[in-house]
Amino acid sequence: MIQAYTVEQVAEILNIGRDKVYALLRTKQLNSIKIGKLRRITDQHLADFVASLEEVR
Repeated sequence: MIQAYTVEQVAEILNIGRDKVYALLRTKQLNSIKIGKLRRITDQHLADFVASLEEVR
């Protein structure tokens, strides 16, 4: 089952600010989906984002 999180939930999960999440979305570092007008980040998007951070090391 795929989980889909709000921007606020992702900010809390990553322990960063909401504005930072929006900046990551804007710069395409973090992917998301739209359901109507709602923006959601799936658990796979989060896993891909974290993996991309580990690759940079």
